[in-house]
Parts: sequence; structure tokens; C-alpha cells
Amino acid sequence: MKPSSSLSFHLLLLLLLPQLLMAVYAGGPYQKAPDDDGDQLDKHYYARSCPSFEAIVGSKIAHWHSVDPTLSPGLIRLLFHDCAVRGCDASILLDNPGGERRSPVSATLRGFHVIDDIKAEIERRCPKTVSCADILVAAARDATLMVGGPYWGNVYGRRDGRVSIAQQAEAIPKGRESITHLIDLFDSMGLDILDLVVLSGAHTVGRATCQSIQYRLYNYTGVPGKSDPSINPRYLNYLKRKCRWPSAYVDLDAATPTKFDNAYYRNLDNRMGLLSTDQLLHSDSRTGPLVAALSSQPMVFVHQFARSMKNLADTMVLEGDEGEIRTNCNFVNKY
Repeated sequence: MKPSSSLSFHLLLLLLLPQLLMAVYAGGPYQKAPDDDGDQLDKHYYARSCPSFEAIVGSKIAHWHSVDPTLSPGLIRLLFHDCAVRGCDASILLDNPGGERRSPVSATLRGFHVIDDIKAEIERRCPKTVSCADILVAAARDATLMVGGPYWGNVYGRRDGRVSIAQQAEAIPKGRESITHLIDLFDSMGLDILDLVVLSGAHTVGRATCQSIQYRLYNYTGVPGKSDPSINPRYLNYLKRKCRWPSAYVDLDAATPTKFDNAYYRNLDNRMGLLSTDQLLHSDSRTGPLVAALSSQPMVFVHQFARSMKNLADTMVLEGDEGEIRTNCNFVNKY
């Protein structure tokens, strides 16, 4: 239920925070109710058929993180792009003309070769057993660990989708949407406003292209030379120096760009949100109280991030005959 006013949401937040704090000390991540999507998923799904599955994923992610640490945030983002379109069915991995992977929105996605490497090793050990969707879910969790984020126990048994449509990927947020649009998108995925604010905290690591923010620096509201007045002036000067060219990259978190922490939310307090949608989370009355709470409660953020990532990974999953187990994550099976 959406809050009717800023005051009522503050009251709801006061009730919510003690429960979150108790959960930090009382036990593991949130488990979905049996009637939610993914009710047949099981943490022991591969215990007999591929017992080395998670060990293989963990070893490969550690290797690739040592080669290029920026791949880890990329894998977290890759999972979100997959789950936000048609659910967590590995449709983003399909490399076919007209697919999600070929959409302009997906142009800067990274980590496909990491998933291919993991899949190749798993096929050697456990052929035709582990889905690409489950590999991506496990890889995003272990990538989070590599950047200092929390561990959570995954459940498995997803099937891979056979359909991938580039036009549907256009629904992925680009950083210029309204908060109402984002709330509606997350609601369509079975996620709530808390998941929205917490999963946005993944921007504590990773980078964005300067092309995605140049309008805020040089052409705000279509006025040449105008900058977004919500940007901290010192931060604005830094971004203008950093983003002279659209192809350049800039850290999403200017304070601690390689560390998983709640500095992302403190940056919003200081008007240092890189994307417009980041800063709007702070100013909107529906999300602002949660930003303030997460800014001052780092342990709540860490624990809730694990919960929200589990919620994301259980979004509209395919099970049983609804999908397949691809032998190559880039293509649907030919048999």
C-alpha cells in the first residue's frame, strides 16, 4: 500500500526500522512466502546433481575480480537487467538479433564472458544440469562479496527462458525517470518501495558513462549551458571536469567508489547523487525517509541489501517445463 503522505510514511518507517534492526541480529535473510514466485526453488537443488556448483562459481568470480575488479559491480547490474525484463530467466544472456542484449540500453553491460567461463566449467563437471539463470544469480551474490557486500543464501531451480526481445529492455531505468515511474516498475516486478531504495544502493560501487549525465551538466531541461541546480556546486565542478566526453566513465559513488558501504546514501544527503534518479530518492517524500534511515544505519543497509537481492532473484522465475537448461548461455538449445 502506498503512503498517502510524508507524515504517514515517517510513522511507517518508525515501525519498520526496529524490525530491520532486530533482523540484523536475529537471523538470516528474509524467506519468501510459499505462494510467491519461486516457491519450488530450493537451496539444496544441486546438492546431488552438481554439488560443486557454488564452489565453481565462487572460484571463477574470485579469479575474474582479481583480473578486473570493475567486473563485480557489472555482474550485479547484469542480474538486475535480466530480472527486470521477463523475470530472472537469463534472457539478457541470449546473443541473438533483436534480443535484450542488442538493445541500446544494454550497450554498457559487462560480465557476459565471466558467465560463459563459469558455464563452460560447470558443463564439464555437470553437463546439462545447471541453468544459466541460476549461474547469474550465484555470480551476482559472489560478486557482491568481492566488493565487501553481504552474503546471502540463494535458492536454485530456475529454468532459462527461450525468448528475448530488445524492445522490452527499454523498460530498464536510464537514470532520468520519476520516482513514481520507478515505484510502478518495481511493483510490476513484485518488489516494493523498500526494495527500490535498497537496491539503488548498489550504486555504492560501479561506474556510469558520462553520456548518461551530460544533460544534467550542460543542457538541463533543454536549456543550453544550464546545469541541474540540485547538484552540489563543488561536485558539479568535478563532474564537468570529468565528463567532457560522453564516452568517459565516472564513479557512481564519489566518496568510496570501490567499497560496499552506505556512503551512497550520505552522498545523497550532500546532493552528490550522480544520476537524477539517485538524487530524487532523497528529495521525494515517499523515499526520502528511507534514504535518511539507511544513511545513518549502515548495518540495516547491509542486511536489507541481502534481503532485497533475494527478492530480486525470485522475480517471475521459470520452473520445470516453463523453460530449459541451456548448454550455452548465449543460445537456446537446438534439441
